[in-house]
Amino acid sequence: MKKIGFIGMGNMAQAMAKGFISSGKIDCKDVYAYAPNQQKLATNCDALGINPCESLAALAEASDTIVVACKPYQVEEVIKELGGELSGKSIFSLAASWDYDMFKNILPEDAKIQCIMPNTPVAVLEGVILMTEENNWDKAERAQLVELLGSVGKVVELPTRLLNAGMAVSGCGTAFMDMIIEAMADGGVKNGLQRKQAYELACQTMIGTAKLMLDSGKHPGQLKDEVCSPGGWTIKGVASLEKSGIRSAFIEAIDAILE
Repeated sequence: MKKIGFIGMGNMAQAMAKGFISSGKIDCKDVYAYAPNQQKLATNCDALGINPCESLAALAEASDTIVVACKPYQVEEVIKELGGELSGKSIFSLAASWDYDMFKNILPEDAKIQCIMPNTPVAVLEGVILMTEENNWDKAERAQLVELLGSVGKVVELPTRLLNAGMAVSGCGTAFMDMIIEAMADGGVKNGLQRKQAYELACQTMIGTAKLMLDSGKHPGQLKDEVCSPGGWTIKGVASLEKSGIRSAFIEAIDAILE
């Protein structure tokens, strides 16, 4: 897994490439990328110090591990175009809605496929990377993949049937967390804080709270109770959020994604 090639260089592919390079696991000179818009590709690759490729064939030739990071509707066309050039290649896919069986139906018989779903915080080495249990990678090679992905975040293995539910929480959830940060900062600004300072307070509060829960192993309800003094500010704020239906709003958001 020395040379990695990205088919597609959108936001998620850029985040993963940046994370791999920042972690020190992959050298930027060993990362390749292809996208139809060559001008945009060159700009994105230059920002990361990686190698743009003029064609899918050039990418396949340069890479021993290939990342399918194009749009889901483009996957079948890309696989067909590459054809036998994917023979024996190790491939992991970020394409939503594509699973192991779908890939096996169109890939060369000896190609190895693993489906994953990362989220954008992989760019800062704090991502969540979901991996399906179904795959045909060699055991040792898959261990290397887990180690590589683990360098940019927390790796969680799920059966394919639960991948969408997991992605609704970890993938779509990044936007939900952004909305919370923005809303909390708005509240601070409304009451006199400078915008930049309000964002810093909200962001660090979210980071610290999450780390405290993970490190302590405590239930989030217990941590919430520990902050809520009788008759204090926090319990008044909690009561207001409950009145606004914050819990049901988040549950319904997950349900809406998976409908």
